[in-house]
Amino acid sequence: MVFDAEDLLDEMQYEFSKWELEAESESQTCTGCTCKVPNFFKSSPASFFNREIKSRMEKILDSLEFLSSQKDDLGLKNASGVGVGSELGSAVPQISQSTSSVVESDIYGRDEDKKMIFDWLTSDNGNPNQPSILSIVGMGGMGKTTLAQHVFNDPRIQEARFDVKAWVCVSDDFDAFRVTRTILEAITKSTDDSRDLEMVHGRLKEKLTGKRFLLVLDDVWNENRLKWEAVLKHLVFGAQGSRIIATTRSKEVASTMRSREHLLEQLQEDHCWKLFAKHAFQDDNIQPNPDCKEIGTKIVEKCKGLPLALKTMGSLLHDKSSVTEWKSILQSEIWEFSTERSDIVPALALSYHHLPSHLKRCFAYCALFPKDYVFDKECLIQLWMAEKFLQCSQQGKSPEEVGEQYFNDLLSRCFFQQSSNTKRTQFVMHDLLNDLARFICGDICFRLDGDQTKGTPKAPRHFSVAIEHVRYFDGFGTLCDAKKLRSYMPTSNKKNFDYFSSWGCNMSIHELVSKFKFLRVLSLSDCSNLREVPDSVGNLKYLHSLDLSNTDIEKLPESICSLYNLQILKLNGCNKLKELPSNLHKLTDLHRLELIDTGVRKVPAHLGKLKYLQVSMSPFKVGKSREFSIQQLGELNLHGSLSIQNLQNVESPSDALAVDLKNKTHLVKLKLEWDSDC
Repeated sequence: MVFDAEDLLDEMQYEFSKWELEAESESQTCTGCTCKVPNFFKSSPASFFNREIKSRMEKILDSLEFLSSQKDDLGLKNASGVGVGSELGSAVPQISQSTSSVVESDIYGRDEDKKMIFDWLTSDNGNPNQPSILSIVGMGGMGKTTLAQHVFNDPRIQEARFDVKAWVCVSDDFDAFRVTRTILEAITKSTDDSRDLEMVHGRLKEKLTGKRFLLVLDDVWNENRLKWEAVLKHLVFGAQGSRIIATTRSKEVASTMRSREHLLEQLQEDHCWKLFAKHAFQDDNIQPNPDCKEIGTKIVEKCKGLPLALKTMGSLLHDKSSVTEWKSILQSEIWEFSTERSDIVPALALSYHHLPSHLKRCFAYCALFPKDYVFDKECLIQLWMAEKFLQCSQQGKSPEEVGEQYFNDLLSRCFFQQSSNTKRTQFVMHDLLNDLARFICGDICFRLDGDQTKGTPKAPRHFSVAIEHVRYFDGFGTLCDAKKLRSYMPTSNKKNFDYFSSWGCNMSIHELVSKFKFLRVLSLSDCSNLREVPDSVGNLKYLHSLDLSNTDIEKLPESICSLYNLQILKLNGCNKLKELPSNLHKLTDLHRLELIDTGVRKVPAHLGKLKYLQVSMSPFKVGKSREFSIQQLGELNLHGSLSIQNLQNVESPSDALAVDLKNKTHLVKLKLEWDSDC
């Protein structure tokens, strides 16, 4: 019913925007003439609502009233602080954020573990014919990855004279070729799109022969010895003293790898308190209220020595100042949660339960991401915006600013953590939190990946496919019954992955548009056989985000200009796309237009008049005619990086001044280029 209400509101917004544009167009046409009464007076929004929407609205209101009348009978009470959507001004503390690596500045209770691993790394023991292997074994949330990261990044590792270091996240879909190729990519720090195993084997042999290497295989689940040996045979060329560290939840995995096993135990009591206090009070040496400390000690006991649970609970209690609030969390029934689903940690479920409702939706939506998926903060905020999760009630706050605050709130509560790569804007979710998001969503969010063990649910609202794991999916055909699907998007940790042809999709884009009329988010990025966008895309009246990046489309149909709810349009990497629809300025709600590495040289007229629009456009090639002049950039609210090429074609200083670069305050990088041959 909630989804139906949102559909109704979106349709009302669409029809109102359509009516406004038609009214404006007819008004301009009739200015200065003695024509008859314009059509827009004959068909007002009110008349539309009376004809088409009134009955649906009444039905929804009746349902809401019925549910409200059942509240007392069911024993439900109004929530007070827990799960209630708070305004942006509510007391949500800004906890200091982590650094640019997954590794935390402090690690508690693992000194002996680190010493043992360092001793093993620097010892001369081992088989001279293949690398020595150590498996760090422990349950989820125990800190295996954090420990391995601390070791991997420790300066003493450099003194151990490893010629090559590489970190690979393996996860639960163990494909020997994919893992081998990912190892090669981690070593060379470049993408390898080869599908030839012998070629990958040859390159890996070249990189490792005679070199002492350290390889970390994080989050290994494979218990098939033949699959492991298919990878190991490519790693035997390193020099003596080469080492492999694996992290895993399974002792059987350690046995499969014939590795030395190091069992990571729960933290001791004093270390548990220090880790908890660091997140609850921002200082592990602070002396808290005695009553809070007594309650906190009992909460720490319930975390059972699990570092992830301790961090999450500490972050939750950071903004709880009263003893009553602490006691309420201690006495929560959620501590008895999930005896049957042991992979859902009660402390994490409790932290989710105490999120404001607006953050609950944002976190749960991340169930669409596969485990170990590295996501970009800005892209996630754009998805939240497209799904209308952002409450823009504070005056002067843009949706992007609201999304930034939501993201930081979840980051401060340890629901997200920064990725270990060099980009400060990229993040990951812990596996256990990914499990929690998926558990919360049930069949609403359906993710097709290498971990899939059941069929498609009957009525999913959001769908994603992990394209590096699912290579032979039948495209959209599996979802034919999901008539009210709201999101379709591919996810991948690899760029430029040719997934569409590998799937052998049976459904055309026209069929997709016809079947899934309620889509809010549609991504066809990297779709290798997408060359034409049908006119029927204009029928997706609810669509808020459209991503056609890295496809071979040559033009966009004019019908796209009737997507009045569209907020985000991404066309990055569309090299064959030369121009945009002339009426793009009619998309009055458009917030984001991305044109990185496209063939577009002409900006549609009046585009700069869209008050919310942010444009990412690079490079821009100045033409010799006025049609392709540099003045086009003047009205645009440009963001990110901008490269302006062929500046020798600028005819006069006044044309250059018209670009108004001094007021493009959101540009972070500017490159100006002249053709030296002209």
